[in-house]
Amino acid sequence: MVKNPQTLQQVYADWISNDKPTEEEEEAWKMKADEKQVGGTHYKDMEVQPWTVMESVLTREEFIGFLKGNIIKYSMRQGRKDSDDIGKCQHYIQKLKEVNGPW
Repeated sequence: MVKNPQTLQQVYADWISNDKPTEEEEEAWKMKADEKQVGGTHYKDMEVQPWTVMESVLTREEFIGFLKGNIIKYSMRQGRKDSDDIGKCQHYIQKLKEVNGPW
């Protein structure tokens, strides 16, 4: 997880960081990205979440591209819309790390 980033540069720096996770980050990692949702429950309430379907029909590279695209989108949109875009960005970063391996 990213530690409350305030800028796109901080999100990116934390995303590419090879630092070991903090205790707080370790605790956050105990809950998988599929088990939580930022900004409601509309995806979690579905029997199958959309990114589960995407992961099964896209190639690994395509799915990773989808996750990276959303990381870019939400980090750039932060502060321009009334939503928790940094939280959403962190959620996609967590999912990407789960797909690639966290560290």
